[in-house]
Amino acid sequence: MGMTGISKSQVSRLCEEIDGRVKAFLDRPIEGDWPYLWLDATYVKVRQASRVVAAAVIVAVAVNSDGRREVLGVDVGPSEAETFWAAFLPKPRQRDLCGVKLVISDAHDGLKASVAKLLHASWHRCRVHFARNALAHAGKNGRRVVAAFIATAFARNDADAAKLQWRKVADQMPPTLPKLAALMDESEADVLAYMAFPQAHRARR
Repeated sequence: MGMTGISKSQVSRLCEEIDGRVKAFLDRPIEGDWPYLWLDATYVKVRQASRVVAAAVIVAVAVNSDGRREVLGVDVGPSEAETFWAAFLPKPRQRDLCGVKLVISDAHDGLKASVAKLLHASWHRCRVHFARNALAHAGKNGRRVVAAFIATAFARNDADAAKLQWRKVADQMPPTLPKLAALMDESEADVLAYMAFPQAHRARR
């Protein structure tokens, strides 16, 4: 990192201080209601003994009833398996996380199962993740057009109008894109779940 003159013991002391601050942040009490909760993971390279392996870094971000957004939890594990999510989700609840009404995430099966069992909240399939999945079936030359068509449903201000537009878009998918049409059919309720919540809150999604 371009630093010189620092001994191993100094590095160890610095890391211990950082670890203490991180632990205090992640163990702090959670006060008030947090109606909107985002859950996601990204994979990074970590060193285990003498090997470098991929690990899942899981992050929980929420918005409280005052509109304040905070990171509520972070953890590292071998994968996004249901067992890992099942171990992670109780931790914020043990710190008095309450009032969760809508959980936003990708459609990972392990995550969905854990949310249903442990949080008892509505689930919304993240629009960004859905768009990535949808465009993967759109073909290289059709991605821009498909993205624009799907966005017209998200531009509607109420649930009925959004569902109507969604169906129009899905029904107009050409026969050459059967996987995309099927994805839109099966994902409609999950992707538009956020429409059941106040319009003023949607900008915080």
